[in-house]
Amino acid sequence: MSSQQPTDEPVYDDRVYRSSMGVVSGVLLLALTAWLCGDAVVRGSGNTPWIALAAALCAVPLIVAFTIRPAVFANDDRMRVRNPFRIIELPWAAVDAVRSGYSAEVLAEGSKYQLWSVPVSLRERKKANRQRLRYEGARDREDRSPGEKLRAPAEPMRASADRIVDELQRLAERGAERPGAQGSVRVHWSYEIIAPAVAGALLLIVLIALR
Repeated sequence: MSSQQPTDEPVYDDRVYRSSMGVVSGVLLLALTAWLCGDAVVRGSGNTPWIALAAALCAVPLIVAFTIRPAVFANDDRMRVRNPFRIIELPWAAVDAVRSGYSAEVLAEGSKYQLWSVPVSLRERKKANRQRLRYEGARDREDRSPGEKLRAPAEPMRASADRIVDELQRLAERGAERPGAQGSVRVHWSYEIIAPAVAGALLLIVLIALR
């Protein structure tokens, strides 16, 4: 029996927030890396195949870290932020605010953590603001002309990052008092990403120096 979740309350699956464009970009970059490094290994001579393998060992973890890996997992008790090199576990009681400015971030226990998987698009935000202003202007005209009917938008005119941040903020406010949402922030370094990237970089430097 888990001590983090009271037995008299239901447990729900995590909501997952990630950047679909980041995942697509990561897959394409991995394919490009595999093609270039594979070609160098097959056709290269001398130290070239080893340099290609070292470059792949360094590049692949970094590509995964910055494109495919970032994600935010949230349930009724806590949020888990998976950034390129760290995993941050934040019980809702420890969260002070979730906000989006030039980037999406969560404030907890005097520290600020960026949400890499929730990219903020200033262009999308400006477009949503223009749409909202047009709708509000049309609604004002409808108030002056009672005979006209204005169809409300299907969903709030907000940029996707702002909608996600609003949803996370609501989860934090709703779950802060839950028994399972108590505790402090925990940060774990992702050595499975850091170690191979550093090893590949060091090996690449040595091989280039020996050419």
